[in-house]
Amino acid sequence: MKNRIRLGVVNPETWDFFHDLYRLFVATYRTSLFEARRVALPIFRDRVNNALRRRDLARFLSRNDVVFFEWASNLLAEASALPRSAAVVTRLHRWEMYHWAHRIDWDAVDGIVLVSEAKRAEFSARFPQQRHKLHVIPEFIDCSRFPFRKKRFSGSVGILCHLSPRKRVYELILSFAELRKHHPALRLSIGGDAHPAHGDYYRALRSLTDRLGLDGAVRFEGYIDHPADWYAQIDIFVSHSYSEGLQVSPIEAMACGCYTLAHRWEGADELLPDDCLYFTDRELQEKISRYCGLGEREREEQAERMRALAVERFDIARQGARILELVEQVARGR
Repeated sequence: MKNRIRLGVVNPETWDFFHDLYRLFVATYRTSLFEARRVALPIFRDRVNNALRRRDLARFLSRNDVVFFEWASNLLAEASALPRSAAVVTRLHRWEMYHWAHRIDWDAVDGIVLVSEAKRAEFSARFPQQRHKLHVIPEFIDCSRFPFRKKRFSGSVGILCHLSPRKRVYELILSFAELRKHHPALRLSIGGDAHPAHGDYYRALRSLTDRLGLDGAVRFEGYIDHPADWYAQIDIFVSHSYSEGLQVSPIEAMACGCYTLAHRWEGADELLPDDCLYFTDRELQEKISRYCGLGEREREEQAERMRALAVERFDIARQGARILELVEQVARGR
């Protein structure tokens, strides 16, 4: 049945978390990618392009057995108001919950993937009549692309994210400044580019670093083209956000053997064991200090533990198969 399924894929947002899953779709089904026509007109351009997009989307829905919407955002909202013959599956990560969920006709969606139990609870509270459609499948990666490499401890702390206030990098720099009073050899590597909507935040981060005298201890790496190589230089990885779906970069860091810590954003306990989670800056500093004091063999054991968790819980071999099962389930129910 698999190779007979015509699967349409719609992804209007970032592909950062989707390349591996899309390759799996292409290898498994007769897969096509939605691309709306656009025309350059001197007048009425937006009106014409909107009409073309809706028409193309309606045709796309009619040509496929199942259509998978990566991100439950604007195109799913449009599709949910259109006639269709295809079954519809979507994966909701986080931000759609607050910007698009209320605009979607969920009765027109057959399967809804949430990336954590925390997000399932939040979605269920808002849309209780849709509970029977919910499937919790965590974010996942191809762990083979993030190899485990043994390394000597160098005192490198890292964070990788878009530089926006939600990620709390400003607060992490402040906490790191306090930590260096006791561990002056530590360095902080900040991976990720400035968020286009938060240019002032990036400027504030650079200014704070200068004013704290951390110029040589904090590095702004910009966009990371080859994250596996970057993780290979990081000893301790930190997810400091106040809200996430199920953040991908800590999973990548774990796969590479980085000792990984996370603030207790809702759902973080589904990512890491309790001893790797913290509420306060003091807790974070204590955990990093404790790790710095470990012997080489103890740090190796922590690295092996992190790798094992990533492979067991978040590898595409396990979680990707669950997405495929859902696609086939809704295809059978058409």
